[in-house]
Amino acid sequence: MMGWIRPCHFWSYDMLVRPRDLADRRTGTPRPETFKLPIHAARLKAREILDQLPQAGYMAVVENWRQLPDGQIEFTKRHLPAAD
Repeated sequence: MMGWIRPCHFWSYDMLVRPRDLADRRTGTPRPETFKLPIHAARLKAREILDQLPQAGYMAVVENWRQLPDGQIEFTKRHLPAAD
C-alpha cells in the first residue's frame, strides 16, 4: 500500500509578493510606511521625518502626499540610499 504524502506548503501570507520586495529585503532596505493623519499632525510628522539624520546609510523621504476625501492626509515614508 502506498503511503500518503503530505503536500508541502511553501507559501505563507507573510511572504513578499513582488521581486522588488524580495530585493529590498535582501539588501536590508527598510520597507515604506504609509501614514493617514489630520492635516496638522501630517505636517508635524512629515517635518519630523525630514529632520531625521540618515541612519545605516539610508535617508528618509516623504512622497505621495495627497488629501483624502475625508480631509485627512495620506503620505508614504521611504528610505533612499544616502549620498556619501
